[in-house]
Amino acid sequence: MILKTALYQQHVDLGAKMVGFHGWSMPLHYGSQLQEHQEVRSNAGLFDVSHMTVIDILGAGGRQFLRLLLTHDIDQLPHIGRALYSCMCNRYGGIIDDLIVYQRGPDNYRLVLNSATKVNDLAWIRQHIQGYAADLQERTDLAMIAIQGPQAIKKTLELLTPMQADKVSTMAPFECVEPDNLFFARTGYTGEDGLEIIAPPERILQLWKDLIQAGVKPCGLAARDTLRIEAGLLLYGQDMDETTSPLESGLNWTVTWDPQDRDFIGRSALQSQKQQGLKQKLIGLRLQDKGVMRAGQKVVIEGLPDGIITSGTFSPSLNQSIAFARVPYATQGDVSVEIRDKLYRAQTNKLRFIQKGKTA
Repeated sequence: MILKTALYQQHVDLGAKMVGFHGWSMPLHYGSQLQEHQEVRSNAGLFDVSHMTVIDILGAGGRQFLRLLLTHDIDQLPHIGRALYSCMCNRYGGIIDDLIVYQRGPDNYRLVLNSATKVNDLAWIRQHIQGYAADLQERTDLAMIAIQGPQAIKKTLELLTPMQADKVSTMAPFECVEPDNLFFARTGYTGEDGLEIIAPPERILQLWKDLIQAGVKPCGLAARDTLRIEAGLLLYGQDMDETTSPLESGLNWTVTWDPQDRDFIGRSALQSQKQQGLKQKLIGLRLQDKGVMRAGQKVVIEGLPDGIITSGTFSPSLNQSIAFARVPYATQGDVSVEIRDKLYRAQTNKLRFIQKGKTA
């Protein structure tokens, strides 16, 4: 059965091209993914992200449980209302999922997980929460949207009550507030400033309609993909999975090593990998010739084994093809990418290509 979000009819009414996405019917674009991409970079765009999995970890043992579950130490959250991006690894250091955890209260944490990994994630979390004074609550009663872009917060504030606007306007990046039971987080997946908003479906539906009425452009999965690649943001299942570790995926900053006595799942394997030295890494590539790099294409490196493109696209902001590639750790300098049996020159780059609309 194909699942539909609370905003499904809105997408259809707006003329979206609907596609299947991990069991959900989701908008690919509303006519032009290029216009949607550019609107997010220059103004504000609106995404339905209700396919994401939202869970709450409640109870006095929640903090200690999450210190076991996640590579990043949530003790680094300085106060209630802060958020943290982390990986959740297996005991071999492979990434089960990447997620954001929000601290809503002393014994109240909200996690937003990927839709593609929902079944495995929930099974893994339920298995390891045993023995802790904490419960897992899957929030299927909630919907979620994201408004992203340099004008995103301003446009949202104009639709809120004075009390809501006051709380939202004072948020720093990676913070969250909950005025009137509306959950606002200053996080996102585009490289731009903006908000992710979680609430019951009827409230999300009204907010979606109000934002569209105010001139905010709806955006689909296609623009979301080009935006996240430009911003150096990885996609689970393409750029990382259970066969790759955070250290091999440019996510070493999500692993908190201190204090030494925090024995999170995968720590021993990651320490061994760190000590023995990495065999592969994830890098950015800019194609120097005409063409488009796509996932699965071979990367040819002189004197080293071949690598592979994990995500690739044509960047509307840079007017050239960009990609992420998994390559041998010793890779340096320019490489070649095999596109339709021909080799094309590509320049190595940081994973992040764009920083808030400007070249990183």
